[in-house]
Amino acid sequence: MKGVLEDRPVVTLVIGSGSVKCAAAIGVVKALSEAGIGIDRLVGCSGGALFAAGIALGFDARKLTDITLRTWTRKLTSKRNHMGVLRLLAPKLFGFKPDSFGLRDDAPMLAAFRDVFGQQRIEDTAIPLHITATDFMNGELVDITRGDLVQALRASVSLPLAFRPVKLDGRLLVDGYMSDPLPISVAMKSGSRVIVAVGFDTPFQENIRSAGRFAAQLSAILANNLQKSRLAFQSAAHHSELILILPEFKQRVRLFDTEKVPYIIEEGEQATLQQLPYLRALLDADRRRVEHRHALAAA
Repeated sequence: MKGVLEDRPVVTLVIGSGSVKCAAAIGVVKALSEAGIGIDRLVGCSGGALFAAGIALGFDARKLTDITLRTWTRKLTSKRNHMGVLRLLAPKLFGFKPDSFGLRDDAPMLAAFRDVFGQQRIEDTAIPLHITATDFMNGELVDITRGDLVQALRASVSLPLAFRPVKLDGRLLVDGYMSDPLPISVAMKSGSRVIVAVGFDTPFQENIRSAGRFAAQLSAILANNLQKSRLAFQSAAHHSELILILPEFKQRVRLFDTEKVPYIIEEGEQATLQQLPYLRALLDADRRRVEHRHALAAA
């Protein structure tokens, strides 16, 4: 009885999709750490998967910040995939296959990921890690818990149209936000007793002057509406051990606004500090429940 209870993770941190806004997770972890609250499991989606991976490997706030500033640049997405463009314009002539179609070359992204994470495997991280992606063929959420970390991250950030999908374990995977921008369900299925979920709204385009911005606007509509519906469902399910952290950015944060990373981290920390009293109460109640069950088991 005791072993079963203690095997269940106490606190799971879920980091949703949100591009560079996901750096707010650094502030979340900083606030939790200073409050003496540890993290027992991590779930990351899309951009959030990068930060979940770093935290799972034990990177501290300074290292995570340095990595964000160093790698989150336009170079990740600036290189065109010329064959992808030709396949878009003339699919019959150049051959169109879903598993090889993308308008951007992913080589710079993969190189950046390898530079940070090397050959690390997901199952070997210090803290158990889940990375989510979406099955392109049926839309199902895919929970990745084993295998090459970089390949899983690449799958989780496979933004449709921009990057080709990723073949992994017999499935064709695209961006995790397509199935759930804030995959709380993964934490619930793992048996987590307290879930801290960090979510973000996707910004809408101010000036839609290109096909890329048009696609980005459609993506924002999809992601924001999907997240709202998922959160409404979680609220209806009344999972009392769920704490939502939704940083409110008064400043507009665009995809590559790395100069705002310190501001983003601060907003994440402040949003977490507001939730700390409730989180402490949940953890205290959880501790008392476990102690009571242990006492009953010993009696």
